[in-house]
Amino acid sequence: MARIAGVNIPTQKRVEISLTYIHGIGRTKASEICSKVGIPAERRVNELTDDEVVRIRECIDRDYSVEGDLRREVAMNVKRLMDLGCYRGLRHRKGLPVNGQRTHTNARTRKGPARPIAGKKK
Repeated sequence: MARIAGVNIPTQKRVEISLTYIHGIGRTKASEICSKVGIPAERRVNELTDDEVVRIRECIDRDYSVEGDLRREVAMNVKRLMDLGCYRGLRHRKGLPVNGQRTHTNARTRKGPARPIAGKKK
């Protein structure tokens, strides 16, 4: 099992797909990495040599912000917004949608499960 950026990536999948298991790498960045390192897209992880795994690891460390660093950076950005007290920061603080979505109905992911209001009947 190959370990890249602190994540065990699946061995039976194609390299391009298994790289997406790393937080901060999607399909586009995964294909970019494969082309930079010179690995064919259809190659499986268990077919990689140790040298190729090392080259992938070095490419990711050099060019991309992933896993812990990326999570920390995003958390710091949200914390900065909350400390400023700007509109987006207040929405984060209240646990409501940040990007202008409606909240009269929907928004259950951010607001949590619906709570019944006592004495309200139709």
